[in-house]
Amino acid sequence: MRETDEDRADAWFHALADRTRRDILRRVLAGEHSVSALAKSYDMSFAAVQKHVAVLERAGLLTKRRQGREALASGDVEAVRSVGAMLAELEELWRGRIARMDELLAEGPADRPQQ
Repeated sequence: MRETDEDRADAWFHALADRTRRDILRRVLAGEHSVSALAKSYDMSFAAVQKHVAVLERAGLLTKRRQGREALASGDVEAVRSVGAMLAELEELWRGRIARMDELLAEGPADRPQQ
C-alpha cells in the first residue's frame, strides 16, 4: 500500500503531538545522539524513550543508524521543512477564508445579493 500525503501528515502530527517527542526531535536536529544518551535526559525508562524515537522514525522525522552497539538518531531536516510547508499552506488557506468573512461582514446585509 502506498503512503499518501494525508497518511504522512497524520504520522507527523501524531509524532509532534507529544512534548517529549518534540524535545527529542529538537535535540537530534541539533546533532546526532545515541538513544541511550537521549534516555538519560528524561525521567522515564530507556524502553519508553526508544518508543518515542520509534514514533519519530516511523513519521520520517528522524533516522537511526547503528554504530557498534549504539543506535544513533539524527533529525531529518527536509522532513521538518515539509511539515513547515504544509502548515504554511494551511495558514494561507485559513487566512484567505478569514479575509473573505471579514469582507462579507463589512458589506453588511444590504450589500449582499439576494438568494
